Amino acid sequence: MRRPEKQILDEDLMKTILNEAVICRIAMCKDNVPYVVPMNFAYRDNALYLHAAQKGKKMDILSENPCVCFEMEYKAEVTPAPTSCGWSMKYYSIIGRGTASFVTAGEDKTRALNLLMEKYAGENDLCYEDAILNKVAIIRIDISEMTGKSSGYPKPATCGTDHE
Repeated sequence: MRRPEKQILDEDLMKTILNEAVICRIAMCKDNVPYVVPMNFAYRDNALYLHAAQKGKKMDILSENPCVCFEMEYKAEVTPAPTSCGWSMKYYSIIGRGTASFVTAGEDKTRALNLLMEKYAGENDLCYEDAILNKVAIIRIDISEMTGKSSGYPKPATCGTDHE
């Protein structure tokens, strides 16, 4: 990281970002042509879970090349200033890399869908009809590395502190 003073080292803050960020952008590559797509996601046990259609460009690319990069931000806001060059942004962000795979077992898909429903709707432990499970694709990204960055927010003093 070019600016080490902005690096997030607090594991609790990293988990907060992973659990509270709303959109995760997934970057992939086919034939040396990059492709990025914003997706809903859930985080659990060093993996991201993404809901997708069974067919489409991202599924084709990931079938050939499972290496991905991902990015998400949390609490991003513009910070105005009296002069145009003084404007800035406040944010927390994570950039990482991982390997994508497809979740195919029905009960594993159910667990992943429940993670997503818990995150976005506050509901979990739901049941899904086989027709739904057969129609939906779940992408799992096993995280191999990630770094966090904070800009405009105070650095946390210790783990478990309020991160604002």
